[in-house]
Amino acid sequence: MQTPPHTPGHHAARHPDRAAIVMEPGGQVVTYGELESRSARLARALREAGLRPGDRIALLLDNRAAMLELAWAAQRSGLYYTPVNTRLSGDEAAYVVDDCGATVLFAAAAVAPLAAEVRACAPRVTRFVAVDGPIDGFETLSSFVDGVTDEPLDDECEGSPMLYSSGTTGRPKGVRRLVSGQPYGTENPVGPLLDGVMGFGPGKVYLTPAPLYHSAPLVWSMTVHRSGGTLVLMERFDAQACLDVIDRERVTHAQFVPTMFVRMLKLPDDARAEFDGSSLQAVVHAAAPCPVEVKRRMIEWWGPIVSEYYAGTEGGGLTWIGSTEWLEHPGSVGRAAWGEIHICAESGEELPVGEPGIVRFGGGANAFEYHNDPEKTRQTFDQRGWSTLWDVGYLDADGYLYLTDRLTYMIVSGGVNIYPQEVEDHLLLHPKVTDAAVFGVPDADLGEQVKAVVQPTPGVAAGPELEAELLAYCRAGLAHYKCPRSIDFEAELPRGD
Repeated sequence: MQTPPHTPGHHAARHPDRAAIVMEPGGQVVTYGELESRSARLARALREAGLRPGDRIALLLDNRAAMLELAWAAQRSGLYYTPVNTRLSGDEAAYVVDDCGATVLFAAAAVAPLAAEVRACAPRVTRFVAVDGPIDGFETLSSFVDGVTDEPLDDECEGSPMLYSSGTTGRPKGVRRLVSGQPYGTENPVGPLLDGVMGFGPGKVYLTPAPLYHSAPLVWSMTVHRSGGTLVLMERFDAQACLDVIDRERVTHAQFVPTMFVRMLKLPDDARAEFDGSSLQAVVHAAAPCPVEVKRRMIEWWGPIVSEYYAGTEGGGLTWIGSTEWLEHPGSVGRAAWGEIHICAESGEELPVGEPGIVRFGGGANAFEYHNDPEKTRQTFDQRGWSTLWDVGYLDADGYLYLTDRLTYMIVSGGVNIYPQEVEDHLLLHPKVTDAAVFGVPDADLGEQVKAVVQPTPGVAAGPELEAELLAYCRAGLAHYKCPRSIDFEAELPRGD
């Protein structure tokens, strides 16, 4: 049988011993031949378990090779697959597993306590499968595939990830697109973009330091496999380890979030001086607005190879901007690469250049709906079919988009709109600040006042003296009405991986 294009099997047939996945730390390698064989066998086991195209599985795994083997098994057998955030509580994770309609749950032994909680609250699930070790009440992965061959299914067709929103404004919601039923290997959603602007392809080495239960890390990693590159997967991000991995594995491409940039920039000077980085060809960041000075320092350090995009799991649209463009338009997240950008008032009318409003995408870039929530789907699309992630921003005269913050995060103090992102970005540049969160708290006179919580850098004492120093720093660099009235300190802010 001829292997379809844009699949691991296509590359396994030509280069079975090429590394498809390299785990860090440890350097464990999964070859393309192994990825193809394991995913084909899992796909057949899922079919023998009764699952048919359009059915659902859930994946409660941390960063490990098995996550991608299972994702490819679902992708090639027409299934929906939902990675579940391993940092959720038992009730939260069980809600996602139940809401997505999964009938099979795969869970890593490393998260056994969480898996046990989910098992007790997942009535739709009929098979519970433990990966990379035993879990009480779960069958093992080896027993699940026992007696099953790795011969590909005769009717392989494209499946689809169904990822869930973060749930910051209520219960997480699944972002669902219709399973197309197209033959396996005929779809490659972001492949043309990544092959074009990022230069993905055989022989490239792509680093994923973020959890695969998030949209971009999973989808981009699988796109690397469609193009024949090698994925270097970190179990979790660590700034020093990340630099070491880039040099040791000769990483050519990588994706980060701004917080990772901040952590790498705050490493000691000698640690950063030892980093070579000459293998890097293209780096991209997303997920949150990047402080202008942080981005500028990264370009100075790594060269003009740093790009940025703005998009969401929903895929309603996407912007893109490279280093050269960004230096000419600092702070921008780029121009539309998919869809059309519209800046709208809450009442719906489009706003002029330079005026902030709700960012909407038109042009039908990628149709989606929120699973089991037609009302949220309806609210997300206006009468013109334009969708929004409820971010606020504005366009300049050249069509470049600038984000200010989420509409739901905005602080209204004395009738004035204040965007926490701007204040957080400013605080993060202070040498004694490792992380910061800014939000509104009730104020009898102003309605809300600005509050900050800061994680000091190691060795810095928290207390009134540091608070006074940071408040003065804010007043020197921001309009006074934007400055925190008070600052609390925590040894570590609860930021996810």
